[in-house]
Amino acid sequence: MSYEFQTYPDREMLAMDLANKLAGDLRSILTHEDRVVLAVPGGTSPGPVFDDLCAADLDWSRVDVMLTDERWVPEDSDRSNTRLLRERLLVDRAAAARLLPLYIPAHEPEEVLAELETQIADELPLAVVLLGMGTDMHTASIFPGADQLDKALDPHAPILVAMRAPGAPEPRITLSARVLNEAMRKHVLIFGQDKRDALEAARGKLPEDAPINAVLDGATVHWAE
Repeated sequence: MSYEFQTYPDREMLAMDLANKLAGDLRSILTHEDRVVLAVPGGTSPGPVFDDLCAADLDWSRVDVMLTDERWVPEDSDRSNTRLLRERLLVDRAAAARLLPLYIPAHEPEEVLAELETQIADELPLAVVLLGMGTDMHTASIFPGADQLDKALDPHAPILVAMRAPGAPEPRITLSARVLNEAMRKHVLIFGQDKRDALEAARGKLPEDAPINAVLDGATVHWAE
């Protein structure tokens, strides 16, 4: 497994540079594809990247934006990743992009999993994916110890997997490692020494213990303290 590791003097410089790289990847792929899919994480880390990326000069009308994973909460919840996308990425020039949802109101994600997959299937493979990583070495909602971990890591996994994990207060829905790994361009965003240490600790571990290893090969990791 090999990946590129880029360090930045501060988080602001990282956000600006990463936004430029994502926009450049999308522009490049749009030269030979009619449409492209950009998959991004939720949480707090990518917000500043979205603030810069949303103003990028590219043909957003040919871009589909989706999440790598979503917490199973309504869109008006503070914990909704979809809400984050609507507020910080799908604005400015990027308002012309189309959102591929990972949430439909239902009590449990399994009730609408097939419907959500149908909306995504014809748009794959992903053109560009941005991923995060936790200090437990999870990525998207592929957590060590999660109930459907083996399914999410299976090379023949479905597009989406519903996940429940220790410490996660609600069910999650996530793109499988197979779908994430098939992206044409892969980027990973991490902040802080603890996550850099976790990435180092992941070396040599099986994906079951360090799920980030299922998607790292060929990726570019972007890090700032």
